[in-house]
Amino acid sequence: MGRYPFLISVPHGGTAVPEAVAALVALSSDEIQYYSDPSTRLVYSFRDRVAWYRDTDISRMIVDLNRPPYHLPPKHPDGVVKVRTVHGTPVFRGGIVPEITLIHQLLMAHYFPYHADLDRLLEPAKIALALDCHSMLPEGPPTHRDAGRQRPMVCLGNNGDAEGKRRPGTLSTCPAGWITALAGAFREELGPGADVAINNPFSGGFITNAHYWHRGIPWIQVEVSRALYETSSADPVTASPDADLTRETGVLVWNALSRFWDELG
Repeated sequence: MGRYPFLISVPHGGTAVPEAVAALVALSSDEIQYYSDPSTRLVYSFRDRVAWYRDTDISRMIVDLNRPPYHLPPKHPDGVVKVRTVHGTPVFRGGIVPEITLIHQLLMAHYFPYHADLDRLLEPAKIALALDCHSMLPEGPPTHRDAGRQRPMVCLGNNGDAEGKRRPGTLSTCPAGWITALAGAFREELGPGADVAINNPFSGGFITNAHYWHRGIPWIQVEVSRALYETSSADPVTASPDADLTRETGVLVWNALSRFWDELG
């Protein structure tokens, strides 16, 4: 069987902290692991089944590849270079903001090469659909607009409305029929009553919107709840992934993606 015409992007699975910034970082190694979520590189490990796959070693807590490059601290504390976590914990010692020269160095080394690669890999002859692949906390964290609310098992985003249709004055990054069909495939895999949402709480980030706008190849952002593969804990940072559940989640995701594409025809 041939490879599916997908580009898989996994921008938040890395845990590396570059030497240039390591001495400034206040987060523990456990916190870096938790807020980076390396399990996404296992859940979406479809490298041998798709046309192209791209992930990263860099931790999103140091350089977030799914933010605009101009969303800089201190104006944007959860931007491309973060100064706090979603739970309000300072990323850097003493709550400092890195110097702009250091930020520039980090972006040149890690941010722009990732986006240049995505742009290069988006070949119309090989790619029919690009997927930006993420995990989400089971409940909205304090700094998010859905704070304290339970999230769905899966959220799919195309910058549209709850049915995947274009909102006035915006571009949707894939046809509504595609995203609703993919949502249906996830519901089939998850079972009766499964909560699969479209564009809520996430409608797609910088990667899906910028690269769709630039290349015109459809994009969907995929978010799976960590509840599918992590054990719960009173202290969220101590929640740990279960190896078997992580593997099963990967199987579920792939079955949904392949079912969707096969049925699309």
